[in-house]
Amino acid sequence: MTINCNQTLVDLSSPKVMGILNITTDSFFDGGKYRNESEILNQVEKMLFEGATFIDVGAYSSKPGAKHISEKKELQRIVPVIKLLTKNFPEIIISVDTFRSKVARETINAGAAIINDISGGKMDEKMFETVADFQVPYILMHMLGTPQNMQINPIYTDVTQEIISFFTEQIFKLHQLKLNDIIIDVGFGFGKTSNHNFEILKNLSLFKSLNAPILAGISRKSMLYKTLNISAQEALNATTSANTIALLNGASILRVHDVKEAVEAVKIVNQLSS
Repeated sequence: MTINCNQTLVDLSSPKVMGILNITTDSFFDGGKYRNESEILNQVEKMLFEGATFIDVGAYSSKPGAKHISEKKELQRIVPVIKLLTKNFPEIIISVDTFRSKVARETINAGAAIINDISGGKMDEKMFETVADFQVPYILMHMLGTPQNMQINPIYTDVTQEIISFFTEQIFKLHQLKLNDIIIDVGFGFGKTSNHNFEILKNLSLFKSLNAPILAGISRKSMLYKTLNISAQEALNATTSANTIALLNGASILRVHDVKEAVEAVKIVNQLSS
């Protein structure tokens, strides 16, 4: 349960928190909020102070129906931010949210330590060999379709078993390339109905059979706020509830917009095994 992030060993036997930094204009919760250096640095400083172990930087919005942007545009957005963060926070562990191998390569060269791929290697055939070449931890996420079409009537026979089968196949390919630091993300909201999402959350402990750390990315998602008939901005309490369920079912990393509350959830759940 230890991953190697730029020569820093991170022990995931006690759950960790990953703070989200979206540098997009159209992300569902905080799109357009962090557009200049000062806003970016202030937000990252806040998340690190509140206890984030990782900062996940994304320049391509993956919300349902999001506008597709070019690889060039993604690189223009993200590489300067990686350099800015590593310069100002030398000990920072940056995860890059991308499905493109060239973006992965250039951001790792700029100082990123982890690649977080929403497509699980399905949208760029060179992604697996790229992360294996660099030997960086890789977050393998399940998504049905693409961000542009994933929520158009997603259908499964058995959603939990089908995702486990997907992970089994992709993890085998990564092991063949000698990549060992693999984290799995079931992909809440990525090609799944609300019922699918809650079934996966209920069954999250079954994914422990894959012997890989589990990342839960439920923060302020529609499965929560639509269930309660509220907005994403009002879904912090629901997020904490869902994160607590994920932790009790074996999650090792919580990917969140609100670091303080997630760290508190981890501390409370840790008391059960102290």
